[in-house]
Amino acid sequence: MNIPRLKNCDSGNFFLLAGPCVVEGEEMALSIAERIVTICDRLRIPYVFKGSYRKANRSRIDSFTGIGDEKALKILQKVGREFDIPVVTDIHTEQEAVLAAEYADVLQIPAFLCRQTELLATAAKTGKWINIKKGQFLSPDAMQFAAQKVIDSGNDQVMLTERGTTFGYQDLVVDFRSIPVMQKTGCPVILDITHSLQQPNQSSGVTGGQPEMIETMAKAGVAVGVDGLFIETHPEPWNAKSDGANMLQLDKLEGLLEKLVAIRQVI
Repeated sequence: MNIPRLKNCDSGNFFLLAGPCVVEGEEMALSIAERIVTICDRLRIPYVFKGSYRKANRSRIDSFTGIGDEKALKILQKVGREFDIPVVTDIHTEQEAVLAAEYADVLQIPAFLCRQTELLATAAKTGKWINIKKGQFLSPDAMQFAAQKVIDSGNDQVMLTERGTTFGYQDLVVDFRSIPVMQKTGCPVILDITHSLQQPNQSSGVTGGQPEMIETMAKAGVAVGVDGLFIETHPEPWNAKSDGANMLQLDKLEGLLEKLVAIRQVI
């Protein structure tokens, strides 16, 4: 992939999108990025820093949504420049696509917006790479049409992400057949490990999760040949301002990636 500043692309490894769910502050973002860059350079994993500058899909109106759009976007830009790595962030509207494109290398379409034609078209016209998350309500076959909207808008730089399918009201299930199905589009396919382990719609209004299953999910994804992995990580998930219940503790990332690289080499 020709994402600006993406290194280690000749290693044969999966690529990694990883970072906190949301940008909580500059020091936090820089320290997480530094740790992951060090790990990925050693293991020769192509790495993109992930951080949402704004969270729109919240269960409650009092849920944390961000520290301010411009402030968070400038932090993402600083992370990219300081460590010479690409960054990815979510967008939710056409206006956000134009704004975020000034700071980020990859624009991410949240799963619940993957069918929004104008959003996809506007994102495409920024010329950035577009990562479309598969809706929890869609089959993997249906994602060819989301990708085609971007391509027909003049941009063939598209990635697709599996993040689980709704299974009842409060759980998700990953059908690993969806990875080769979506790879037939010719787009790189990513497995969003941590969001696949969410337990949404809890009565408390705070999404739950199963972080103890992260390693299992990640191993399975690499074993079936996924192109990339998406992992949200935080030094203290229990204190994270968003999605802490399903994030990986940062101290556990290196050991996990070592195992995953070994599996990749075997297959």
